[in-house]
Amino acid sequence: MLIRVEIPIDAPGIDALLRRSFDDGSEAELVRKLREDGLLTLGLVATDDEGLVVGYVAFSPVTVADEDRQWVGLAPLAVDARLRGQGIAKQLVYEGLDSLNEFGYGAVVTLGDAGMYQHFGFQPASRHNLHCRWPGTETAFQVYPLADDALKNVQGLVEYAEHFNHL
Repeated sequence: MLIRVEIPIDAPGIDALLRRSFDDGSEAELVRKLREDGLLTLGLVATDDEGLVVGYVAFSPVTVADEDRQWVGLAPLAVDARLRGQGIAKQLVYEGLDSLNEFGYGAVVTLGDAGMYQHFGFQPASRHNLHCRWPGTETAFQVYPLADDALKNVQGLVEYAEHFNHL
């Protein structure tokens, strides 16, 4: 298993994985559009011994209270169904967090399974008076500070790229 930054030749494999992993293909379209518009801050793939994409995580810019604070959103995260439970998602997330920390990003937000993301070190964003536009997501909306002061004096609406509003 190799985890690395995505390269252009990975795009078809990423697309196929996302279409297999999510019912309606909207996540595959989301990543395609983010990539086309230069809004992928970081994309990581996990590849098997034959070089096939078996895992993927994407990070894209978000704003907080209409400000660019060098924060990103984690979405989507996918692992091939036959390989789930082997720690691939964890490796992808941790590699992404490490890279983003090295690049000087302040924090990462995500909207997903609270238990899983809390296992990775995320915490409820609502604890810090942060929320996203989608109602009923208070438990699922999580934040992971990369910088010591990332959450200091920050609160309000966290906005993903417009592309996320069409999921």
